[in-house]
Amino acid sequence: MDSYNVIITDRALEQLESYIDYIQYTLLNVQAADAVSLDAVDTCTKLQTLAGSFRLCNDSLLRSLGYHSVKFSKHKYVMLYRIVGKTAVVEAIYHQMQDYEATFADSLEEN
Repeated sequence: MDSYNVIITDRALEQLESYIDYIQYTLLNVQAADAVSLDAVDTCTKLQTLAGSFRLCNDSLLRSLGYHSVKFSKHKYVMLYRIVGKTAVVEAIYHQMQDYEATFADSLEEN
């Protein structure tokens, strides 16, 4: 079984922090914010051994660039990542209700 280093980009970390802040400070649910944070850590741990086994994205641009997605186990969030050598680089985190692949693809085309 392969082993991967997991790197979370600043962009993905900012997205995750934004969701957690919203839950904690707007919804006033510290327990739920902590649970989402722990689920994110668990998902990164899962990527350490399983990054190569998750599906490629459906979006044609993301697929051509080698992006994969992995859903959080207990919450409705998803990480978009690519594999570079033995490293899984998490580049975005979205809520599953968003059109996350199209949103991320659009952001890549803007750059």
